[in-house]
Amino acid sequence: MSVHNVKAIVFDTFGTISDWRSSIAREAQIVAKSKGLNDFDGDAFARAWRAGYRPGMAPVISGEREWTPIDTIHRERLDEILPQFGLDMLDEAERDRLNRAWHRINPWPDSIPGLLRLKKKFLIAPLSNGSLTLLASMAKRAGIPWDFVFSSDMHKAYKRDPRVYQNAIALLGMAPGEVMMGAAHNDDLEAARAEGMRTAYINRPTEYGPDQVKDFEATSDWDIIVDDVEGIADVMGC
Repeated sequence: MSVHNVKAIVFDTFGTISDWRSSIAREAQIVAKSKGLNDFDGDAFARAWRAGYRPGMAPVISGEREWTPIDTIHRERLDEILPQFGLDMLDEAERDRLNRAWHRINPWPDSIPGLLRLKKKFLIAPLSNGSLTLLASMAKRAGIPWDFVFSSDMHKAYKRDPRVYQNAIALLGMAPGEVMMGAAHNDDLEAARAEGMRTAYINRPTEYGPDQVKDFEATSDWDIIVDDVEGIADVMGC
């Protein structure tokens, strides 16, 4: 099959569709300022929080820990880093609101225009490690025009577990080659391609800022390689 057989395009969300780093940094900066921390480094805070993402999921992925929603993993990491940044005075309600900053992250500027174009011709959805409520809340707030949501709690698994991709394909009722995965992460696309999906790489070399150590460019011959979501729309004739 070629990309011309594609009927649905699913997307990684954190980093590919949304700019988590600047969004989390901005919300954390507001909280810190309200507590009198005027020299607070919001960007460093966002990067430190995200640094616990993969390690937090690792025991779940390995089977050492039962299924644990991403909001819980985010909260555990938040509680861990607050003292490092002078925010250990936050009470339970303040911590809960800050933890839900992940529900409010903003899309990259090209994401919504590109998705609106793709939506005219294809089914579009996130295939994300985010929870159902997180992804739906993010979309509602920012106007991300998904047709539906594939969340980690639907699969009870995190990417790059093959079950995530297999379940999305099965729920769509399509052949694997009729579903395309769009992502800014080469290993996500490797996992999708292993299940027979078509692949689109979107380059986001500033996702992690100074902490970025990979995904500065495509590392394989993905079906589509572009710099933004609108580039996928161009290739797919939208």
